[in-house]
Amino acid sequence: MANSKSALKRVRVAERRRIRNRTHRSASRTLVRRAEALIAAGNVDGAATAVANAISQLDRAAAKGVLHPNNAARRKSRLMAKYNAMGSAS
Repeated sequence: MANSKSALKRVRVAERRRIRNRTHRSASRTLVRRAEALIAAGNVDGAATAVANAISQLDRAAAKGVLHPNNAARRKSRLMAKYNAMGSAS
């Protein structure tokens, strides 16, 4: 456990930020999962809007510093690859 006053404050601040960041991280995961489910189901129209929503949320999380920009870019790239593969398969 932290001993100094400043270290105790850092613990409190880190906890507040963790809780605040959790909502963005959870929303990103949920929207990506939802988009992947629609892609797997072959629902082209629903998948298009779900992918757009997921990408928007990932960008928002990266802008706020919740996700590293490269991490968000990788997730968007993988999601788009799955979406484009669905389009070419049908």
